[in-house]
Amino acid sequence: MRNIFLIARREYLERVRTKGFMIATILIPLLMGGGIAISILIAKHAKSSSNIVIVSPSSQLAEDIKGQLNTDTDGGMGLNIITPPSDKTRDNLRDLIKTKKIDGYLWVTPSAQAGAKPTIEYRQGSSADLATRETVKEALDKVLTRERLVAQGMSRADVDAMMKPVDMKSDDQDEDSTGASFAGAYVLFFLMYMVIMLYGMNVARSIIEEKTSRVFEVMLATIKPGEMMAGKVIGVGSVGLTQVGIWMIAAVILTATPLMTHMLGGGTHITISAQQVGFFIVYFLLGYLLYSSIAAALGAMTNSEQELQQLNMFLVMPLALCMVTLPLVLNSPNSIWSRILSLIPFCSPLLMYMRISVSPVPWYEIAASIALMAATIYCTLWIASRIYRVGILMYGKKPGLSEILRWLKYS
Repeated sequence: MRNIFLIARREYLERVRTKGFMIATILIPLLMGGGIAISILIAKHAKSSSNIVIVSPSSQLAEDIKGQLNTDTDGGMGLNIITPPSDKTRDNLRDLIKTKKIDGYLWVTPSAQAGAKPTIEYRQGSSADLATRETVKEALDKVLTRERLVAQGMSRADVDAMMKPVDMKSDDQDEDSTGASFAGAYVLFFLMYMVIMLYGMNVARSIIEEKTSRVFEVMLATIKPGEMMAGKVIGVGSVGLTQVGIWMIAAVILTATPLMTHMLGGGTHITISAQQVGFFIVYFLLGYLLYSSIAAALGAMTNSEQELQQLNMFLVMPLALCMVTLPLVLNSPNSIWSRILSLIPFCSPLLMYMRISVSPVPWYEIAASIALMAATIYCTLWIASRIYRVGILMYGKKPGLSEILRWLKYS
């Protein structure tokens, strides 16, 4: 244990005292906080500036569509009506789109048969403006549904009452608290993703640096390879935990003051609860141990940064899977696929943590994820230690799969 402590202490002090550590500790939270604040402000204050022309022989139908679009966009779209259209209206509108004086037009021609679907034509200048197209489609669906109900004999007052959105009563304070807690969980999710990947790769880079300088050959005279790997994993992990601790203390202080609320316009809050902090620490440590043990094996198998870059997919792919499946977990945290994915050891640190943050999770699923991760970490460390003790002394060639399997058989 003394040798492990000495190596861990050396790794820790060597990294904490560098300018890179100090710069990253200050710069990364500033960049993350600034990016989050800017995204929230843009989403909060941005309004569609699309200028759409509504064309229809029916003035009532055109007015209904305009009113629905104004309601759905809070008056953020520029809307004009042409009714009834002339023979030259379509050509004139196309010219206006080409000269970018308007962004598009919606042409709705009611059917001569009662209750039949109207003829609809929608054109816009930019095919990439999918948000405006979807907004127009939703508004048109609502208006045409009303028209069909009226054609069936219902009064407009009854139709409006039936299609009125459901008013769900809720405590505004509880709703704000839930949204603020989700924002905090979202920030911690990306923080965990970044730190696990960053410091896992740092373990591999540290091994390659010492292999290149041949420091290992001197150290192995008094220290076992397993002790050396354990010291590196603990030392580098302690650096990451220190940095994360500083960031979380700063985040708690920042979210506890009115500064962040003032910066985001007074209606947006970000809070981090004690439960989120506790589970973050647990899953961060487990995730780091799992990925750093893989990184240690990769570092022992390679002789340069270039070779390591070719193999870092083994670290990046599981983390990328977590990013890809994150929307599924957020939308349906208790679905069967979310539960299965969050129990996969390589995904548990991120996905199970996010499930806990956004929805109640049964205690046995949390316990199962921790137990599965602990078993996987044990197996991974066992494999990594055998690769490590042979690989750190191998120079000049990249081992193949058959050779790595032989390393695992060595006593």
